[in-house]
Amino acid sequence: MTTFLIFVVLVSLGTVVVVLQNLAIRFAVRKHPLVPEMGFLSGAAVESSASPQSSSAEFCPPISILKPLKGLDDDLFANLLSFCNQDYPEYEIIFALEEADDPALELVYKLQKQCPRNKISVIAKQRDDAFNPKVNNLISAYEASRFPYILISDSDVRVARDYLREIVKPMADPRVGLVSNLIRGIESRSIGALLENLHLNSFVIGNVAIMTSFFKMPVVVGKSMLMRKKDFEAIGGFAVVTRVLAEDYVLGTLIHNTGKRVITSGYLVNAVNHYRTIKQFLKRHGRWGKLRWKLGGAGYVSEIMTNAVFLSCLAPVVMGPTTCALSLTAVAWLIKIMGDYALGKRIGSAHRFYHYLLSPIKDIIVGFIWFAPFFSRTVVWRRHLFKITKGSVLVPLRSLSEKKAR
Repeated sequence: MTTFLIFVVLVSLGTVVVVLQNLAIRFAVRKHPLVPEMGFLSGAAVESSASPQSSSAEFCPPISILKPLKGLDDDLFANLLSFCNQDYPEYEIIFALEEADDPALELVYKLQKQCPRNKISVIAKQRDDAFNPKVNNLISAYEASRFPYILISDSDVRVARDYLREIVKPMADPRVGLVSNLIRGIESRSIGALLENLHLNSFVIGNVAIMTSFFKMPVVVGKSMLMRKKDFEAIGGFAVVTRVLAEDYVLGTLIHNTGKRVITSGYLVNAVNHYRTIKQFLKRHGRWGKLRWKLGGAGYVSEIMTNAVFLSCLAPVVMGPTTCALSLTAVAWLIKIMGDYALGKRIGSAHRFYHYLLSPIKDIIVGFIWFAPFFSRTVVWRRHLFKITKGSVLVPLRSLSEKKAR
C-alpha cells in the first residue's frame, strides 16, 4: 500500500502540472486574430482575419529580419511569404545560407520576384566563426543588416500580417531588452510530426506559460527573438554564442543580466511541422534533453517527476497488474488526453480530439528520452562530434570522417 501511495502522490503532482499549464495559457495567450483554429493549411501564407489599422502615433521602428536557411523545411515558401506580407511601415528580410547550391535559394529568388516591393537580401557564404551553423548564418545576416532593431526568426516559422506590429510593442519601453513569443506547432501530416506538435503544444508551450505567468521567469524561444542592436552589441553580439548549442538561452540570460527585461509575448507564432519521422523525433529530443540537463541541472529532474503518464505506467511494473495500479494508469492517461486537448483548443492548434489519444504514448517516449543525458553527453552537429558541457558549451571531439577512418 505504501508503494501505491507513493505512485499516487507522484502522478497527482504530474496532473497538477497539466492543470497549471491550462491555467497559465489562459493568462499568457491573448485573444487575437491569430488564435482561432486555422486548419491544416498547405501552400498559402497565414494571414490574420483583418489587417491592423495604421496609426501615426504607433511605435514602429525599422526592423531587420534575420532568416537563417538550410535546406527545404516543410512548406518553406509559405513560411517565408508570410514575412513578406507584414502590415508594417519599414522592414527588411535578410536570408543567409552557407551553400550556394542550397535548394532554399531557388525559393528565395522566387520570393524576390513575387514580392518586388519588399527589401529582400540574400547572402550565401561559408564561414567558420561558430560551431553552430545557425549562428554562422546569423553572423552573415547581421553584418548586412541596416536597421536598429533585429528580429531573429527560424525558417519553419509562419506568422500573421500583424506579427511585427505586435512583437515590437513592448520595445516602446526602453527597459525591455528582448521580446520572444509563444510557439504553436501546426499541420501534422505524419506520426513523427504529430508527436513533435503534441510536445510543442503541451510540454513546451505549457511550461513556458507557467514560468512566465506564475513565476515571472524570463524565457526565450529562439524561433522568434526581437532585440535592439545596441543592447545586443552591449552583451558581445554573436561572439558570445559561437561555441554554444543554446544560443537563444544564452542571449536571453545575458540581456536579462544587464538589467533589461526579457518578455515572452502572448502573441502566438506557428512552427510548421508537416513531416517528421519517429527517428527524427527521438534524435531531436534526445539532443535537447542533453541540452536541458546542462542548462537546468537539478531542475531537469522535475521533468520526469511531473510526467504523470510515464510514472503511472511504472506502477503496474513495480506492483504488478493489480486493479489499483491499472486504475491509476488509466486515470493518468485520461487526464493527460483531456488536459492536452483543452490546452490545444485554447491555443487553436487545429488538431482533432483523436490526435490527442497519442499524447500518453508521446509522454512515455519522452520519459525514456529523459534518461539520454545520463548515457551520452555528445551530439552530432555539422558532421562533427561534440561534447555538451555546462551552459551548453560545445567541446569538439572529432569529425565523423575521422571516426569512420578509425
